[in-house]
Amino acid sequence: MKTSSMLSLAAALLCFTLLGQALSQSCNCKTLVNAKCDADGTGPNIQLGTDLKPVDCNKLVPKCWLMKRESIPTKSGKRQRPASALVDNDGLYNPDCEDNGTFKARQCNNTDTCWCVNSAGVRRTDKGDKNWKCSELVRTFWVMVEMKRNDTDKVADGAIKGALESLITSRYNLPAKYIDGIEVEENFIYIDLKQNSSVKQANDVDIADVGYYMEKDIKGDPIITSDVPFQLVVNGKSFGVKEPVIYYIDEKPHEISMKHLTPGVIAVIVVVIVAIIAGIVLTRRKRGRYEKAEMKEMNEMQKELNS
Repeated sequence: MKTSSMLSLAAALLCFTLLGQALSQSCNCKTLVNAKCDADGTGPNIQLGTDLKPVDCNKLVPKCWLMKRESIPTKSGKRQRPASALVDNDGLYNPDCEDNGTFKARQCNNTDTCWCVNSAGVRRTDKGDKNWKCSELVRTFWVMVEMKRNDTDKVADGAIKGALESLITSRYNLPAKYIDGIEVEENFIYIDLKQNSSVKQANDVDIADVGYYMEKDIKGDPIITSDVPFQLVVNGKSFGVKEPVIYYIDEKPHEISMKHLTPGVIAVIVVVIVAIIAGIVLTRRKRGRYEKAEMKEMNEMQKELNS
């Protein structure tokens, strides 16, 4: 009887082992590198620890799931955290996602410290204890993509803009109506993606997902499968871009209190506010410097708090 029980247990363990191997098999998915198959060969899915979530390979995978997949192996010590993991003030964290892949408004990162995020998963409030409340997920309606051009050739601005719009609409399936503008200023290129709650349709690609995919592409860590390389072609020639920085603007003002900011950050905010009140129009380059200074100060502040 004992022998029979042991054989049954061994058979069950073998089944679980085979199931695990089947789950680890790669599937072909053009919008998700390293997609996984179900045990019966169906899929594709994104593997989030022990969970599998089905994905539509004709659409971008939600940013929350992508961040979660990236953070799980980091926390288990299986690989080093990539340098390009995430650009925000809190770095890579393991987010809580809704069943459809959107971020939950409150994030705690498996700790008793919690905060509220926007629809792009970026913190927009101070941090508090586990009783911290977030009444809603505030939408990021404007994503600003800043990058540097990596060429010395003289190329007409219109050709660069046309090539970028074509790339964004074809590679990320974002309707052109959400590309609010593309500017070329000397060595910098700026893309404005705008999509508020009232105009976004249920099946439309989210601009926060586009920003994340594009950032990864430019940094050479693509989420889209490698047989579809990221390439910006201008006038029949490859046009290089580098050093992307993504900025997020929400439909409601952020709630990070001034008392938690360093004097340097406060000075930046005051300068921008005074400029707006005085009716001074800042150029994109100057505004970018202020935003970069604020981000730098907040990153330094975060390092001090964590030390």
